[in-house]
Amino acid sequence: MMKASSLFAPIAKRLEGKVAVITGGASGIGASTARLFVKHGAKVIIADIQDELGHCVCEDIGMEDQSISYVHCDVSSETDVQNAVDTAVAKHGKLDIMYNNAGISGNLDPSILSVDREDFNRVFDVNVYGAFLGAKHAARVMIPAKKGSILFTSSMSSVVSGYGPHAYTAAKHAVVGLTKNLCVELGKFGIRVNCISPYCVTTPLLRKTPGLEDEKRAEEVFSMGANLKGAMLEAEDIAEAALYLGSDESKYMSGLNLLVDGGYSTTNTALGDAFKTLVS
Repeated sequence: MMKASSLFAPIAKRLEGKVAVITGGASGIGASTARLFVKHGAKVIIADIQDELGHCVCEDIGMEDQSISYVHCDVSSETDVQNAVDTAVAKHGKLDIMYNNAGISGNLDPSILSVDREDFNRVFDVNVYGAFLGAKHAARVMIPAKKGSILFTSSMSSVVSGYGPHAYTAAKHAVVGLTKNLCVELGKFGIRVNCISPYCVTTPLLRKTPGLEDEKRAEEVFSMGANLKGAMLEAEDIAEAALYLGSDESKYMSGLNLLVDGGYSTTNTALGDAFKTLVS
């Protein structure tokens, strides 16, 4: 029989001693990941342009032991990204995990006729170039250490067509390609590179979609469209995936595009639904 003391033993801190930078860490998936990483023993730098929210997340988690801090960072600015990485090294002496999570959706109109150059460029600047810069400056400090974990947030749009706007979908495909290319180059230095592609999560970014501004309504729509019923995908679930890929538990995982989509990307029921209309 298990001893009573073992039943109440503290959960092992899976990131004990590790240092992480999380871009887009002031809200949504990034903020949930920051909280979970700190809970598991990591020192975290939140890098974001939402200064007030970023400081609020730090205060909410607690800064007594300097386990979390905030730095202003526009990921499309190389100076800002370099500063975020340098801040982590200056404060904590190293960088173990770089989670390139920041992203924007851009123009939500699905028609190619509505896309302009300025919007297209901005989506790629943040979602692709920003991710590239995060990886570049993480690699700068991880290569000499001969270890590290670089993560990206992509989307189910990287494997499912017709879901997102063109610029956003193209950018998320590019992030997966970047993941695979970098895993080849950086693997020789002991650095792992992986990507997480979620189904719909009711983040502030996604609630900018017309008709989905209300969180409860958004959850109803996403639940209706989901393949896996009886569960709702939340930002904390993506944070758990990042925790796994950032920890030593995934020590031989690299080049992975981890789909957290309840099987949505494997399923197309359109033909079956069409047949149902014939017999109804």
